[in-house]
Amino acid sequence: MNAMLQRLRHKPWVWSFAAALAVWLLTIAYTGGQGASAILTAALSFATFTIIVGLGQMMVITTGPGNVDLSIPATITLSGVVAMKVMDEQSARLILGIVAALGAATLVGMFNYALIRLLRIPPIIATLSSSFLILSTAISYGRGIRIKPPAPLAEFATTRIMGVPLVAILVLAISAVIALILARTVYGRSVLAVGQNMRAAWLAGMNVDATRFATYVLSAFMAGICGIVLSGFSGGAALNMGEEFLLASIATVVIGGTSVAGGRANVPGIWGAALFMYLMVTMLNTFGASAGIRLILTGVMIIGVIVIAGGEEQR
Repeated sequence: MNAMLQRLRHKPWVWSFAAALAVWLLTIAYTGGQGASAILTAALSFATFTIIVGLGQMMVITTGPGNVDLSIPATITLSGVVAMKVMDEQSARLILGIVAALGAATLVGMFNYALIRLLRIPPIIATLSSSFLILSTAISYGRGIRIKPPAPLAEFATTRIMGVPLVAILVLAISAVIALILARTVYGRSVLAVGQNMRAAWLAGMNVDATRFATYVLSAFMAGICGIVLSGFSGGAALNMGEEFLLASIATVVIGGTSVAGGRANVPGIWGAALFMYLMVTMLNTFGASAGIRLILTGVMIIGVIVIAGGEEQR
């Protein structure tokens, strides 16, 4: 038992879950135990969207220093707008809308890597620049009209099974697939190898460009999924629907134990970090903290979790 606890203590993802649990216990202690289950259900509902984009961002960051996708918020907006416009509130056009939205998101990922590879633009600049073009496209295509989602999509996004959101079950399945890809496939191991040492991976015969290309496309694809589901959850697409996910997607990756230096991903940590961030905001709101105090305490708590987790020893 002690040996197992010692092994767990050295896993970076454990600390994000421990922080989430501590924040939840503090909240229900303050409320006298009232609303404990409701808080957890709400956390699962809202954190799920951060987990979706966090998984894609995690893959990009794992490919090495400097790799980050700042176009995620704009891609979420574009995919949501495309899905709602194509579906046009008609259940019969549901599949067509999903395919169109995911296709648009995939094109965004391809465009991002074209800027990085062909024009030699640093990823942080390339994805930030493309986000303006993507958002402008969404504004032009959507024309500010908020279209309601078809009933099946709205029901899927809001349905709960024994208190657990159906979307959370879907994202859990996606997380398992991502973890399996990293551990058992050539592509997943290539992502880790490229992140550890890009030149060494190239000398070993790996197709570095194809690996990075697939990773940026995957990140955009995950943002597309988020845009579709979020549109169903919130009653339609809005032009600001993705803006809160820029820093959230990066923070969940870092808090969850993924190395910002690349070469080490941590799928379980994304879940713990996303739950921690939502529960932390809930706790501060429950305590009645002002907006300024909330921001300060949020930053301090995030730094504290990262410092405590420490990360695995480098070899």
